Amino acid sequence: MTRITDALRDDRGDVPGWVLVTLMTAGLVATIWALAGPALGDLFNSALESVTGP
Repeated sequence: MTRITDALRDDRGDVPGWVLVTLMTAGLVATIWALAGPALGDLFNSALESVTGP
């Protein structure tokens, strides 16, 4: 029973792994945003123009 409670209290975690996952996710989001941002902006503007008229 002591081993189980000690294991549950151990909060060291895998910090370098989580840092790597966070940085990779941020890089992926930035890349996708850079590639798709202008296209999404154009799509939004054309949708607004079609609703409001020329």
